[in-house]
Amino acid sequence: MSLTAPPRRKLLQGNEACVEAALAVGCRFYAGYPITPSSEIAELMSRRLPQAGGIYIQMEDEISSIAAIIGGSLSGAKPLTATSGPGFSLMQENLGYAALAEIPLVIVNVQRVGPSTGMATLPAQGDVMQARWGTHGDHPVVVLSPSTVGEYYSLTVEAFNIAEELRVPVVILSDEVVAHMREIVDLPDPDEIKLSRRPQPAVPPEQYKPYATTSDNLVPPMAAFGDGYLFHVTGLYHGEDGFPTNDPKTASQSIRRLHEKLDRAADRLMLTDELLMDDADVVVIAYGSSARAAASAVQSAREQGVKAGLLKLKCLWPFPAAKVAEVAQRAHRILVPEMNLGQLVGEVERAAAGRAPVQLLTKVGGELFVPEEILKALLEV
Repeated sequence: MSLTAPPRRKLLQGNEACVEAALAVGCRFYAGYPITPSSEIAELMSRRLPQAGGIYIQMEDEISSIAAIIGGSLSGAKPLTATSGPGFSLMQENLGYAALAEIPLVIVNVQRVGPSTGMATLPAQGDVMQARWGTHGDHPVVVLSPSTVGEYYSLTVEAFNIAEELRVPVVILSDEVVAHMREIVDLPDPDEIKLSRRPQPAVPPEQYKPYATTSDNLVPPMAAFGDGYLFHVTGLYHGEDGFPTNDPKTASQSIRRLHEKLDRAADRLMLTDELLMDDADVVVIAYGSSARAAASAVQSAREQGVKAGLLKLKCLWPFPAAKVAEVAQRAHRILVPEMNLGQLVGEVERAAAGRAPVQLLTKVGGELFVPEEILKALLEV
């Protein structure tokens, strides 16, 4: 028997898996500012990107970091930045800019205990609502949440592809534990990795309108600066030509289209995993690190005669309301463990709509859930 590991099998740290995936999917521009617990991403990118023919820039702060990757994306690159809670707060204004201007971006937020400086080296899930509503206005955004190192890799690939396909900012909401733990990951062959590309204009430069849509997915073609297409980009409401407008009808149509393009991609964004859900009476709905403890607790509950199951959410926003409603239709009880004081549970309750009672289990202070805590809640009547 050979003891040699398959050539694509690697022992990776979570943040390292994110870097490997970003490079594999074609990221060639990184601008960021180091901050615990995401700093390994910047450190690794500073070494790996030049080797891959890419560009790495350490910026003076997180505001300039997201501004730089907006420029990189407009120039045709697949850009990445990474931060943690305090830096993510600083990025919010430009996150809204990217949403309204439909600029594909990937932002990694490795969550730590907050608010403010909090506890920089300990995990939390306190940025869930900020990831959705941190910037002002009814902006569209996609937020993915890995719970394993392998998912950190696969969801990073998904994040870049979703950003390109839908011309939308995508946030990877990791946390300190997933970012710093090490697990064995079987990396896909490079030829097997899906590489999406933003839709390209099919008209000559003189006919190009940067926000005109003709396809059913409502995503306008996106030319790159430097390719001969001259167009205007602004954070103001704009018409198909990209120039500012105060016309109420145009503004309404614009913001509604931004949300409808995500609605039309609902199946694409319905990223969930199920464990023992076929006959589950008591269902845990969890994400990120909390889902790891939940999986163990569900297995233990089964051993004690409780028909428990786990619905793991890998895309938090848009929230998979239809899936949760389906689960609530047949479950007797839903348990939502969160490393915060309750940020996603309200969405679960809204989707459940009274079909099943929803119970919140919280933990704050920088400690992970252990399976026994979730098991105890599962066994309670």
